[in-house]
Amino acid sequence: MFYGAMVWDPWLIVSQIVCLQCLYYLALGLSMALLVGARVPRLTLLYFFDFATLTPRTPTGWCAIASFLLAAVAGAGFMLYVIERAKKCLDFAATLYIIHLFICIVYGGWPASVTWWVVNIAGLAIMALLGEYLCIRRELKEIPISRLRASKQFNPTKCLFVSFAYFLSTCGLHSNLLACLFSLLLIFV
Repeated sequence: MFYGAMVWDPWLIVSQIVCLQCLYYLALGLSMALLVGARVPRLTLLYFFDFATLTPRTPTGWCAIASFLLAAVAGAGFMLYVIERAKKCLDFAATLYIIHLFICIVYGGWPASVTWWVVNIAGLAIMALLGEYLCIRRELKEIPISRLRASKQFNPTKCLFVSFAYFLSTCGLHSNLLACLFSLLLIFV
């Protein structure tokens, strides 16, 4: 994606939201299957969307809490590839958790557990901050210039010839011949 001026594209935004939401629930399902699935006879949607399952009073509740936090870490990794921009990470993470809140309200009513709110706000913070950190690291990576620095050693003479050839080509019609000669000279340097 080009990092210049952004064009308003609602279909791209909606598809990113849907993709991130699906990947988040996939990661949540995998972590629930590994941590909670070994402790319960049958893993249902109750563990995903019912606030009563997130309780620190039982070992299964702790496993469900750990699953939600692991899914938040995985969601930050997904943001690196789906969203790609650090300044959008908080928006998409908040959208994901608001959609999750609405699904939980439809499934099991208003979340009345303080633990549910703490876990989901912590997951939002983890996803947004870690996603921003990862995206900033990618955005600040050095862009390799393969034509001038193909090898590890920098050749200042070649760089000077390229700059001089470009300067000559912009001066006028008569200097195009000189620019071509310098370009040929570059091949042999």
